[in-house]
Amino acid sequence: MMKFEDLLLETGGFGRFQILILVMLCLPRINLPMHFLLHNFIAATPSHHCAIPHQEAFVNLTMEEVLLISIPRESDGTFSSCEMFSQPQFHLLLNSSLQSENKSIIQRCQHGWVYDHSQLISTISTQWDLVCEQRGLNQATATFFFIGVTMGAVVFGYLSDRFGRKTMLLLSLVCSLVFGMLSAASVSYSMLAITRALTGVAMSGVSLIVLPLAMEWVDIQHRTFTGILTSIFWSVGNMLLAMVAYLVREWHWLLVAVTGPCLLSIVCLWWVPESARWLIAKGKVKQAHRHLLRCARMNRRKDFALSPEALTRMATDKKPSGSYFYISLFKTPVLRKISLCSGVVWFGVSFSYYGMSMNLTGFGLNIYLSQFVFGVIEIPAKMIMYVLVNRVGRRQSQAWTLILAGLCIGANIAIPKPFTSLRSVVAIMGKGFSEAAFTTVFLYTSELYPTILRQNGMGYTSFVARLGGALAPLVFLLDEVWRSLPEVTYCSVAVCSGAVAFLLPETLNTCLPEGIEDIEKAQVKVPPETTAPEGTPLQSLLK
Repeated sequence: MMKFEDLLLETGGFGRFQILILVMLCLPRINLPMHFLLHNFIAATPSHHCAIPHQEAFVNLTMEEVLLISIPRESDGTFSSCEMFSQPQFHLLLNSSLQSENKSIIQRCQHGWVYDHSQLISTISTQWDLVCEQRGLNQATATFFFIGVTMGAVVFGYLSDRFGRKTMLLLSLVCSLVFGMLSAASVSYSMLAITRALTGVAMSGVSLIVLPLAMEWVDIQHRTFTGILTSIFWSVGNMLLAMVAYLVREWHWLLVAVTGPCLLSIVCLWWVPESARWLIAKGKVKQAHRHLLRCARMNRRKDFALSPEALTRMATDKKPSGSYFYISLFKTPVLRKISLCSGVVWFGVSFSYYGMSMNLTGFGLNIYLSQFVFGVIEIPAKMIMYVLVNRVGRRQSQAWTLILAGLCIGANIAIPKPFTSLRSVVAIMGKGFSEAAFTTVFLYTSELYPTILRQNGMGYTSFVARLGGALAPLVFLLDEVWRSLPEVTYCSVAVCSGAVAFLLPETLNTCLPEGIEDIEKAQVKVPPETTAPEGTPLQSLLK
């Protein structure tokens, strides 16, 4: 019986139709990091110190002298950000090195804060004083967003398997546009937290659906290319975020600037067809037939002829995909092992990636340059992965990129702070490995799950990943317990989850499985130059 891979080859394999789909789907991919990493800029905290009352009484003193008698110094000689003297210490004008040992004259800021606006005109930190005791609320804004992304992964993973990839992608983009603009109009911290969480829910659908929709329209030989290409546009979005944030220094307008492109993505989605694989699995053969004819016509395969009745016989599972839910991922032995291991890997990938991506000030570069460099380094990392995943396989690539990312994080713990150049190089290498791991895991996971459960599988793994993303910014608060504890945590999780990746099956040069039985039976590998029946099972590689 003809399988879908054979059908794709008859319609032209990888032609103009597939290229059009990839171009249209890459536009929303650009928009994703502009929201996922937006916290780095809208919540950036500029240098600040306690507001000094009755400052007009010190008209004969310079600003430096006013700070000297009003603000205690830290151990590194800088002025404290969160403390002030209860009374002016005029004796320090005579000898500034005579810092008082009397802690009773030092108190927390009583009259608000003064911020350095030379780099950032306005952020949520400066608008609502989310510093010092309120620092946790500042970090929590990223957590609220990723909690939304986590919830969205569950919702859109199921709904896109139930109601279709394209429909849910359109809904995600419309909701992202609406909630993004509402976030920009926030007049209180509570409103911002709620709207950012809802934006996260909507953006999760975009993140979750784009790659599987693209993958389900391409043949075996171009699956890796498709995964890497869509991932490269994430890096493009990374670099664009740095440039947009550099130009727009006010957080309200920055939110507007990064949300606006969703409108263009909505328009472009008009030319993207629904997944023919999904339509066939759902029994909607007439729609699938129409899209396949369009595919053949665009790819200049005029001799293509297939009746809807022939498509009906291609259904690989008698059970409709809408009757599956997340519990189905754990019902059979091989699928259960895949789900448990991939969940751990996704958590480690996301936790370490966002741990590095949200620490832009820790490597000696300004936040705009760090963001841009981190985006630039991702592109060669993806190019290298394009070769590696096809040469050494998905499993080895996934495991070692994650382990090496963790080791780079660990190395920066041992490198002294004054060695900023070396720390920056190691951090950039770590970011490259981290992005390589993220690139691989998207491609790898979409190949592990069968068509009838692919979006459920992606939804589940995305849910676990976003838990990692939600926890990553909060781990920075552990520096109050031990300065290096956040880095130790990121390093440990990355290395351990990388080791778990060795337990997953290899999917290099294997056909996308269609039904659960394809996963549970023996796997047949095919050379990249040949065509094999689609849906060949995936078990023989589990060892």
